[in-house]
Amino acid sequence: MDKKDFYFLGKATKTSGYKGNLVFFFDVDNIADYNDLEAVFIEVRGELIPFAIQSLQFKSGSTAYVTLEDVTDADEASTLVNCDLYLPISYLPPLTGNKFYYHEVIGFSAVDVKHGNIGKISAVNDNGPQAIFNIQFEDKEILVPVTDEIIKKVDRKNKTIEVETPEGLIEIYL
Repeated sequence: MDKKDFYFLGKATKTSGYKGNLVFFFDVDNIADYNDLEAVFIEVRGELIPFAIQSLQFKSGSTAYVTLEDVTDADEASTLVNCDLYLPISYLPPLTGNKFYYHEVIGFSAVDVKHGNIGKISAVNDNGPQAIFNIQFEDKEILVPVTDEIIKKVDRKNKTIEVETPEGLIEIYL
């Protein structure tokens, strides 16, 4: 299994009780999308291991009590604490309109309303406080903030994103 085919779901935060139950934190927009979750991949020592879910009971906010099949005591469960949770990308609910997943727009053309085609999106950097499109244009890289004000239209059919960048931003790179 290649980790690039999965998305980060959350983290196993602690054990609960003595029978091997865990508490999961879900780092998602809509927790209700995961009410019927039957399995999860847990990253253990750099490897994604599938675990079937026996029971899932949501607490308040974004946490849930979870019983995994084949995890029967607190010692086994404790080995999974602080491990990241993943699901295959195919489990993501489809988005429409100008909403998109970052992995979905890699390779899309970025078209600025003033400058026209400014290149292809090669990556989305979301490590800082502001997500940024990395756009390859000829031998240059253009960085464009990912905000609702800048993104005007996402065209999945034609694989383009129309943007209206702030005055002077594109000129810095060209």
